[in-house]
Amino acid sequence: MDAEIGIIGGSGLYNMAALEDRHEVNVETPWGMPSDAYVLGTLGGRKVAFLARHGRGHRIMPSNLNFRANIYGLKKLGVKWVISFSAVGSLKEELAPLDFCIPDQFIDRTRGRVSSFFDDEIVVHIGFSHPICSVLADAAEKACRTVGVKVHRGGTYLCMEGPAFSTLAESNLYRSWCCDVIGMTNLQEAKLAREAEMSYATIAMVTDYDCWHPSHDAVTVDQVIEYLTKNSEHAQAVAVEAVKNVPRDMPSPFASALKHAILTDRSKISDASREKYGLLVEKYL
Repeated sequence: MDAEIGIIGGSGLYNMAALEDRHEVNVETPWGMPSDAYVLGTLGGRKVAFLARHGRGHRIMPSNLNFRANIYGLKKLGVKWVISFSAVGSLKEELAPLDFCIPDQFIDRTRGRVSSFFDDEIVVHIGFSHPICSVLADAAEKACRTVGVKVHRGGTYLCMEGPAFSTLAESNLYRSWCCDVIGMTNLQEAKLAREAEMSYATIAMVTDYDCWHPSHDAVTVDQVIEYLTKNSEHAQAVAVEAVKNVPRDMPSPFASALKHAILTDRSKISDASREKYGLLVEKYL
């Protein structure tokens, strides 16, 4: 076992500078290679694996991310808790640029993205009414308050397809749905983490107001880059504290998420599928 806690870095967060005793490892998965090598090390005495979601240098657009490989790779490394940082737009006035939000719900507006490991022979239906681990969200909220980052607990993350941003009509529609932030990546990660029986929480870092806001047109690319840079600095500090807050002596609350989720008759599962999905389902077969 190489790591206990996984950290996924979003736009602007391509490195975890505070990692000690660091080394890199490439992990092969049944679904290909993850976005980049995992950087393994320690934070506050805890074993951590860091992954740059879009690859270092931001090479992979949201629709092309290999979400299954990214999450499976963390599982293969022994990760039980996943903290995901994500740059987002704000859909509410009170969620200002440089604020952090820890949403507890998602709405999926993506099209055709794969969000399940189980694509052959094994049928799985996970419970997903509460997609975020509250224990991990507590750890993240406490970390934000410790380092002085303004944080909003709860809310809905609208996951859109991208790569283009919303039309004004879409932005206003999402506001009418009472969504709080909008991004392009975290819904698939959350579903796959649940299937992998890992705890998952999003720390959404606001870079700008979405196009609904009257002052949106005054936002420049330079300003967005400035906010991404500042959010990355804040994320580094939050990550260090959040890792300290993750419980040491308790399993993930979702460590048995698949226990009653597999519908397939075990006798109908081939040896090939048992091998492919073994890391995920072996204890139930």
